[in-house]
Amino acid sequence: MTDAKLTHFPDDLNPPRERPWFLSLIIHVALVGASIVMLYPLLWMLSGSIKDQNEIFGTASLIPSQFDFSSFARGWFGGQVTFGTFVWNSVVIAVLSVIGNVISCSLAAYAFARLNFWGKNFWFALMLGTLMLPYHVTLIPQYILFLKLGWVKTMLPLVVPKFLAVDAFFIFLMVQFFRGIPRELDEAAMMDGCSPWRIYWRIMLPLSLPVLATAAIFSFIWTWDDFFGPLIYLSDINTYTVQLGLRSFVDSTGSSDWSSLFAMSSISLIPVFLIFLFFQRLLIDGIATAGLKR
Repeated sequence: MTDAKLTHFPDDLNPPRERPWFLSLIIHVALVGASIVMLYPLLWMLSGSIKDQNEIFGTASLIPSQFDFSSFARGWFGGQVTFGTFVWNSVVIAVLSVIGNVISCSLAAYAFARLNFWGKNFWFALMLGTLMLPYHVTLIPQYILFLKLGWVKTMLPLVVPKFLAVDAFFIFLMVQFFRGIPRELDEAAMMDGCSPWRIYWRIMLPLSLPVLATAAIFSFIWTWDDFFGPLIYLSDINTYTVQLGLRSFVDSTGSSDWSSLFAMSSISLIPVFLIFLFFQRLLIDGIATAGLKR
């Protein structure tokens, strides 16, 4: 019987040594300190929402001397219309924008990733070129177009373009993800008699949940936080979004209700925070796998 030979692994394959405890402590303390610095503006806003109007800028302490929650009721009901009207308008615009972007951009991305048509590479490069154009460059032509259509002072300019695949970033993101799905699935479906539309609906969409969720989350956040678009197209206070509603608390010619502004700003963060909290895993998966090819 032969002697068993011992196998020696090279040094670079040995497991790394554990980091010294004092070094880990220093790193954690530094990260906690950096987190506090980054969160301080948010904490200051939350603190200001429960402070008295005169105490907000009078002290640097985050802990109020007396808790005052009247700013929430004053901010919600104190305007010409309730703040709930602004929230509802933002929800309607954001939800419709999410639906429009997911449907239209996924269709365009499927065409670029899977179908063959004349000038495919040219149109794809042209679509990517629109990413380099600032929004302000196309603002005036778009405004003239919507003005002639009679859409100004309505929500249509903020919603309808989303159903026409105008967000090239989402198209590019989905194209990269669709290219990573094996084409053998398409070929097998075609042999079973599936049309391109059924392949898109039955195969591509179910396998693309992470990237669709990523597009939906980004679309919701960007639409919810948009200030410039509603400022240009909306003039009736009954159609104002949350961002325009927050502006009404600040008056450059008179007194400003800062505590109500901070209170309503805190409330406006809740939808974005909840969406990111519950769907962050899909968001990370969608971004991480969009650039991979299987």
